[in-house]
Amino acid sequence: MKQRLPSWLFVLFLTLLATATDEFIIAGVLKTIAADLDVSLSAAGQLVTVFAVVYALGAPTLAVVCERFPKRSVMIVGLLCFVVANVVAALAPGYWILMGARVFAGLAAAIVTSAAFTTTAMGAPEGMQGRYLGVVTSGMTAALFTGVPLGSWLGGAFGWRATFWLIAGVGAIAALGLLVTAPNIPGSNSAPLKERLSPLRNAAVLRLVMVTFLAASGGLMFYTYLGAYTTEVAHGSYHMLSVMLFIVGVAGLAGALLAGRAIDARGPRTGLKLVIGGHVIGLALAALLVFSGIGNPIVLGVVIAFWAVWAWGLNPPIQGSIMGAAGPQVGMTALALNISGLYLGTGVAGAIGGAIVGFADIKWVPVAATVMMTLSFFLIPKAAPQESGAAGSAGEPQDMTESQPAGT
Repeated sequence: MKQRLPSWLFVLFLTLLATATDEFIIAGVLKTIAADLDVSLSAAGQLVTVFAVVYALGAPTLAVVCERFPKRSVMIVGLLCFVVANVVAALAPGYWILMGARVFAGLAAAIVTSAAFTTTAMGAPEGMQGRYLGVVTSGMTAALFTGVPLGSWLGGAFGWRATFWLIAGVGAIAALGLLVTAPNIPGSNSAPLKERLSPLRNAAVLRLVMVTFLAASGGLMFYTYLGAYTTEVAHGSYHMLSVMLFIVGVAGLAGALLAGRAIDARGPRTGLKLVIGGHVIGLALAALLVFSGIGNPIVLGVVIAFWAVWAWGLNPPIQGSIMGAAGPQVGMTALALNISGLYLGTGVAGAIGGAIVGFADIKWVPVAATVMMTLSFFLIPKAAPQESGAAGSAGEPQDMTESQPAGT
C-alpha cells in the first residue's frame, strides 16, 4: 500500500515558499521602494544583497548554536522572528529601518531553512528521504513562478509594503501549521564546540559543499543572464522571456520532485551524479543552441525546459549526501554550511557572468557555466557502500508519528 505523505511535509513546503519568496520578491518592487523612500535604485538593490549575504553567513553560525535544540522549536521561533521582521519591513518609515528588517529576516530565514531540511531528512521513513526532500525543496522552486509574481503584482496594485504583509501572513500560517503538525525531531546531545564544528573538518562534507558552490556558480550564472540569452537566441524577441521563466518554474518544480524519487531508488551520491551530469548536458545544449543560430522558439523552450529540470533537481541529492557524510548529530550545521556554499556560488555567478558579458559576449555565458558544472561533476565523491541502493533515512531512526501531540 502506497504510504501517504504527512501534512507536516506540506507545511514545510509552505515555509520554504515563504522564505524563498522573501528572498526574491523585492527585486520586483525595487523601483517603487526607491521612489517612496527617496533613495537611489542601486541603494534599494542593496536590500537584496544584504539579505543574501546575511543568509549565507548566518546559516552555519546560527546552526552551530541551535543544533542542540528541538528542530520544531527552532523552526517555530525562527518563523515568528521572520514574521516580525517582515511586519517591521512593511511599517518601515525609512531606508535604514527597512535595511535592518532585511538583515533580521535573512537571519531568521537562514535558521528556519536549515532546520526545515534537517527535519525533512531525519523525519523521512526509510527509503523515502529523497521524496520528502524533493517536496520541501519544491517550495523554494515554486516561489519563482507563484509567490514572486503574486507578490510583485500585489506591490504594483497596493504598494510595496503589501508584499511584506503577504510574506508575514504566510509565515504566520506556516508557524501555526508547524506547531500543530511538526514531528518531534530532538536536538543533538550536548557536545563541546569543537565537536559541533566538526563539519568544518570533514573532508567529505567540504567536498560536497564545493560541489554545491560550483554547481550554483554555473547553473545560476546561466539563470541570471537568461533574459539576455533568450534575446540573443530569439533574435531580439524580448516577449519570449516571460514564457521562458514560466517554463523554468514548471520544469524546475518537476525536477525537484523527480530528483527526490531518484535518490530513493539509487542513493543520494548516485542521484547527485545523475542530476549534475544532466545539468552539464543541459548547459552544453544551451551553448550549442546560441552558437548554432537556430532561433526557433520551440527549440529554445525545449532546451530551457531540459536544463531547468536538472538545475532545480540539485537540492535533494546534495542534502541527502551531506546528511549521510556528516551524521545526524551535526546534520543541521552541515546543511547550513551547504547553504552558504549555495549563496556564495550565487554571488560568484553574477560576478563572473557580468565579466563575461562585459568583455566578451552573452554567447560565452553557457560555455563558462558548462565548464564550472563539469568541474562540479568531477568533484562528487564516490558513493559509500550503504548508499549503493535505496537512500533510506539519514541518521538513526526516529519515532515521529504525525499523531504525536505538538508539545511532545
